[in-house]
Amino acid sequence: MTPSHTEDPTPQSRCRFALAWCDITPPANIYHRMWGAAKHDRATGVHRPLRATVAIFAPMEGSEQQIVLALDHCVMGATEHANLVAQAAEIGGVAREEILVAFSHTHGAGLMGIDRANLPGGDLIPPYLQSLGEKAGALVKQCLASLQPAGIVYGKAKCSLATHRDFWDGKQFVCGHNPGVPADDTVIVARVTDNAGQMLASIVNYACHPTTLAWENTLISPDYIGAMREVVERDTGAPCLFLQGASGELGPREGFVGDTAVADRNGRELGYAALSALTALAAAGTNFVYAGPVVSGATLGSWKHQPIDTTSKAGWKLQRWHEPLHYRPGQPTIEQTQAELDQFQADEATARSAGDETRAADLRALAERKNRLLHRLHQLPPGDTYPLQVVLWHIGDAIWLGVQGESYNLLQTELRRRFPDKIIVVASIAADWGASYLPPRELYDTGIYQESIAIVAAGSLEQLIEVIAERITVTNS
Repeated sequence: MTPSHTEDPTPQSRCRFALAWCDITPPANIYHRMWGAAKHDRATGVHRPLRATVAIFAPMEGSEQQIVLALDHCVMGATEHANLVAQAAEIGGVAREEILVAFSHTHGAGLMGIDRANLPGGDLIPPYLQSLGEKAGALVKQCLASLQPAGIVYGKAKCSLATHRDFWDGKQFVCGHNPGVPADDTVIVARVTDNAGQMLASIVNYACHPTTLAWENTLISPDYIGAMREVVERDTGAPCLFLQGASGELGPREGFVGDTAVADRNGRELGYAALSALTALAAAGTNFVYAGPVVSGATLGSWKHQPIDTTSKAGWKLQRWHEPLHYRPGQPTIEQTQAELDQFQADEATARSAGDETRAADLRALAERKNRLLHRLHQLPPGDTYPLQVVLWHIGDAIWLGVQGESYNLLQTELRRRFPDKIIVVASIAADWGASYLPPRELYDTGIYQESIAIVAAGSLEQLIEVIAERITVTNS
C-alpha cells in the first residue's frame, strides 16, 4: 500500500523584495573581441540590448539584505569588478559586501577590460564602465526605495538546450557538443508576487554557457538570454531575472555560430520551458491539500489550494565568506607568460609577412590566450590560496547560492542531491573571473581546456561542495 499523503506542499519563501533593471548596451562600435579566433576588434552593431538588473532580498524584519547585481556581460577582471562594486555601493548608499555581482556570462557582450583601452574601440571602455557603475548605483537606490513584502513560489522544469561540451574528437579534447554524455537539464523558476498577488518578477536559473554566438559574430548580444527574457516577459508582464547556473562543462547543443537567429531560437527553447513551470505555480501563501471524498460516478478525491501560515516561510539566514582554495602547483609566472606572448606575437608578424594568414590567425588566437592569462596573473591575490567569494542565503524553503568562478555542474547537482527537500538556486560566475574554472578532481591533467587553465588545485570543487553542504546542514538544524 502507498502511504496516504494529504498535502502536496508548495515550496516558497517570504521576504522583502525589490527589482529594477535598465539598458546597459555599450556603444555599437566599442571593442568587442571576446574570442581568440575572431578577426574583428570593434563591434559592428547590436543584436539585442544588454541589461543590468538589481534584485534585493531582505528578511521581513531586521536590517540585513542581499543585493544581486546581474549583468549581461561575460566576466570582469578584479580591478574592473572592484571599481564597479565600490561605485554602485557609494551611489546606492550600501556596504560593498552587500553587493553580489552575477554575470549572465554572454560571450557576445564584448570584453570590458581596462587593459584593452589602447585597442580599436577600447577608448570607449573606461567611460562605459563609469556609466555602468552609475547605472548600477541608481538601480540599487531605486530598489531600496521600493522594498516591499513579497511571496516567492518555486518550480522546476526541464530543458534540453544545454549539452556536455568536453568532447574527445579521436585525437584531442575540444570544447564542443558531446552527444555521448548526459547533461543536467534542470530549470529552476521563481515567481515573486506582492501581498495583493500582483507579479513583481520572475527568476530563471539554468546552467548553460551563452556561447551560441562566437568568433563570427560581430554584434553586441546577450546571446540566448535576450530571447528567453522576451518570451517570459511577454507572457507574464513582469521583468525576468536570469541567473547562470554551474555550467563549467555545459553549452548549447548548437553553438559557436555567427547567426543571431540561432541564439534567439535557443532562447525561445529555454523561455518556453521556464514558462511551462511558471504557469503551473500555485499562489503564494497556499498549499495544495486533500479536501476529502466526493461521491459521484466514482468516489473522487478533491484537492484544493488552501491558505497557510507563512511564518515558517520567512525564515532567514545569510552567510558570506571567502573560501580559501589552494593554488594549483606549477602556476606559470608573469615573466614566463610575457615571454610566450612576445614570441606568439613575433611569430604572427612573421606569418603575415609570409602571406600565411591561416597560421597568423592561429597565432593571434594563441597570443590572446596568453594576454588574458597575463592579465589574470597580475590581479591574482598573493599567498598560497585563492579567497573564493561565496554568498549563501536561506529564505523559507529555498537556498540561494552565489559563488565565484566557473564551477562544473557537479556543484549544483550534488547539493540538490544532498538536500532534496530544498529548492537550491545557484548563481555562478559571480564576482570577478580570477578564480577561473573549478573542474572535478579527476579531470586534472587530462588536457581538457577548463582544467588546463584552472588556477586552483585539484580537489577545490569538492572542498567547496563540502563546505557549502556543511553550512546548509547547520542552517537547517
